[in-house]
Amino acid sequence: MKRYIKNILMLSLVSAGFLACESSNKTIDDVFEEVTRGAVFRSTTSASEVAAQEFSYEDPNAQYSVTFEVEDNAQGELLDNVEIYTSFTSIADDALSTTSTLLKTISASEFTPNEDGLPSITVVLTLGELVAANGLSDGDYFGGDSFTIKYVLNLTDGRSFTNTNLNSTVSGGSYFRSPFIYTIPLVCPPIAPTPGTWTMVLNDSYGDSWNGASLDVNIDGTITNYTHDGGDSTTITFDVPTGAELIQIVYNSGSYDEENTFQVTSANGETVLDLGPEPKAGASLFDFCLPLNL
Repeated sequence: MKRYIKNILMLSLVSAGFLACESSNKTIDDVFEEVTRGAVFRSTTSASEVAAQEFSYEDPNAQYSVTFEVEDNAQGELLDNVEIYTSFTSIADDALSTTSTLLKTISASEFTPNEDGLPSITVVLTLGELVAANGLSDGDYFGGDSFTIKYVLNLTDGRSFTNTNLNSTVSGGSYFRSPFIYTIPLVCPPIAPTPGTWTMVLNDSYGDSWNGASLDVNIDGTITNYTHDGGDSTTITFDVPTGAELIQIVYNSGSYDEENTFQVTSANGETVLDLGPEPKAGASLFDFCLPLNL
């Protein structure tokens, strides 16, 4: 009798489990039926390449180029068009800054399927095009100013997506890569460096080393890395060849940046950099919009 009762109890529990699963699945189905799927305007150009793009303010033909793809729950078939808006920010005169204005509209017919079968397009914009769209004239813009590009993705069902109605997973996630808004800085053309022997003095206030920090010296695309291995300071010299057109120096962060300072002296005897502690990392330390004597 006990075994009989036990078997009935187990059968009841199993039946209850199936009923619970069935009920749970129905609840999940109901939830998914109420989910509205959106769409993304994903950049397939790498984030680092997009971030590195800039305009020389003196070159109206300077280009911005990014490739995008559209993904929705119909493999991009809901795409109607993409609107491109632009605005301008002046750091010297707010009166010259502009609000968002429509630059152009890209119809679905202008997209072509990529290797994943999704609608894809490469957007190419020039500085001259953005200047005209924002109603600017020569002298209204300079190095340090910037243009903002905003995209609005419109679907055939009437929905639209842009930077104001998405979450951080879509805007900054490694998969979606779809912020819908980008900033293009204006920079000044580089100043040719003085040929000859340059000197760098790397200092450490603690007197040990730069603890992983270093300097990259880039001369016309050839990069050499230097660091401080110990003691109070290290003096380093390097040669800039005759005819060199560009020099860039980038500080790479380490563990104790607050201990690090350095000076760079040009072959002409001018101290062109005197930075730290905690130098700015990851970007060229020369601002060519300043009156530099390189």
